Amino acid sequence: MNRGAGERRFTAALQAAYDAGRLPLISEIKVRSPKEGDLLAGRDPVVLARTMVASGAACLSVVTEGPNFGGGLELLQTVSSAVPLPVLCKDFVTEPKQVWERRDAGAACLLLMVSQLDWSQLKALHAEAHRAGLETLVEVHDEDELRLALTLDLDLLGINNRDIRQLERDEGTVANTLRLLDSVPPGVQTISESAISEPLEARQVIEAGGSGVLVGTAILKATDPAAAVRRLVQALED
Repeated sequence: MNRGAGERRFTAALQAAYDAGRLPLISEIKVRSPKEGDLLAGRDPVVLARTMVASGAACLSVVTEGPNFGGGLELLQTVSSAVPLPVLCKDFVTEPKQVWERRDAGAACLLLMVSQLDWSQLKALHAEAHRAGLETLVEVHDEDELRLALTLDLDLLGINNRDIRQLERDEGTVANTLRLLDSVPPGVQTISESAISEPLEARQVIEAGGSGVLVGTAILKATDPAAAVRRLVQALED
């Protein structure tokens, strides 16, 4: 299903960053993680989001999953209404009503995890997101999931360097993205997610054919989040 130009804000923002010579960075806000514990540390998410925007992030991501990551729809609504950039919503989305709830809370793009859905669910939710005017980031971790994802008309493919089935407690590396990118056809916009902290890793993704990176924990744990964002955004500079 085709979306109008006004409904492709997320991928357009990533492309605009690349065209301007910046590394396309999706900078993430999440309250906590099972692996790292508290990540907000009492900070105002709006202040953090605006800092990420001012430092050059192309898009933002907000984790709304509650039990494990401490998020909620109110966090998405608060952040999306405070910044001009399009926002990705990350959650375990399994039902059509969740698509519309996240759209109404301000999401421009929705995460769909192949590991959490059977084929019929994935196809239906992908179509539902498009009906809601959202783009989707279809996430995979291994070759089997990649083969399934590539049967869809993808907006964005996400390669998670960690295993969400372990709630990302494993020690992933960008090598997972670099390996799977060999099997991604030309023209599929691909985002490397998780386990990225250094500009060199981000640059490797782009040089291997990726379209951008999603970074959360490394930015949130940094002593200076603004500087962490700037370092990543400048990764393509000579």
